[in-house]
Amino acid sequence: MQELESLEKAKEELHSIPAELDRIDKLAKSVGDTITNAFTNALVEGKSLKNLLVDIARSFANIAVKAALKPLGNMITGLVADLFKGTNSALPPIKPFAKGGVINAPSYFPMQGAVGLAGEAGAEAIMPLKRNSRGELGVAASAVQAPIMISMTVNAQDARSFAQAEAEISAGLLQAIKRGQRAS
Repeated sequence: MQELESLEKAKEELHSIPAELDRIDKLAKSVGDTITNAFTNALVEGKSLKNLLVDIARSFANIAVKAALKPLGNMITGLVADLFKGTNSALPPIKPFAKGGVINAPSYFPMQGAVGLAGEAGAEAIMPLKRNSRGELGVAASAVQAPIMISMTVNAQDARSFAQAEAEISAGLLQAIKRGQRAS
């Protein structure tokens, strides 16, 4: 299970690489645009070199602050989203019990026209039910049934006497199979 989670996390990180490269590209373009605009303004407006450097430094500081605060903003957004996911009763986690299971803590579940409560007084089992060949409903056993062994001893003195016993052997096997089918 842990390996699967690690693999999923690695996939997510690999999928985030193009987004990070795009973010770095936008940051580089922003820096280039800032320097170009500062020099253009200095030439057009006749600003001094000192004012030009102050404008560039201010723009770099603005870019750096935005870049530094972006992960914090993403983290806050994620926390708020997780908070609402965790408290939203319309989206509870789903645990299937098709093969049975144990409820160790009080758990509510929908029932036809009501709400059920299980596990309030300790561990409770959920067991799948199955109908047998007679239509009776009971707990479905998941254990593999052992094969039925049939042993027959044939005393024959020669090949011809064995061939004569063949009809008796077939009839005995057929009766055993029919008894087994009625019992299940």
